[in-house]
Amino acid sequence: MSENLAMAKKPTHVSETPATQFLRQHKISFTEHVYDYVERGGTAESARQLGVAEHSVVKTLVMQDEHAQPLVVLMHGDAQVSLKALARQIPCKKVEPCKPEVAQRHSGYMVGGTSPFGLRKAMPVYVEATILALPSICINGGRRGFLVGIDPRILPELVGAKSVSCAGTD
Repeated sequence: MSENLAMAKKPTHVSETPATQFLRQHKISFTEHVYDYVERGGTAESARQLGVAEHSVVKTLVMQDEHAQPLVVLMHGDAQVSLKALARQIPCKKVEPCKPEVAQRHSGYMVGGTSPFGLRKAMPVYVEATILALPSICINGGRRGFLVGIDPRILPELVGAKSVSCAGTD
């Protein structure tokens, strides 16, 4: 994987982001994975470029409940969030994605570069349970075109991520 990145003359290191600062402050070991961001390319594009399974690329989604209170959901790149299942488990009446400008205001990150680490505003974090069973994941490092590789088992303690089973469709 690193040979492909070097051949494309991409940087192997990205300047610090609030996410990488957060990880370093908490002494969390991570790897850096740079790719060419493609508008609306999503996790399929980043997984393709990095040569990893899309299932192990985790997307960070900023959502809100019926009271417009924000929350973060971590989901496999190749899965969708069942909003009904999530609402039942957290519990609330309704969950919906935030508009991009609202998500950016809450998280401090541009959509496409949202990380669960170093969020501007404290928000509850929910993680799809099956993510915690993976040996490693790639998750946004706080900038478009930049993922960090981490052990997913650190998520509950590090960001207070609560395990939920909400993969699916509504």
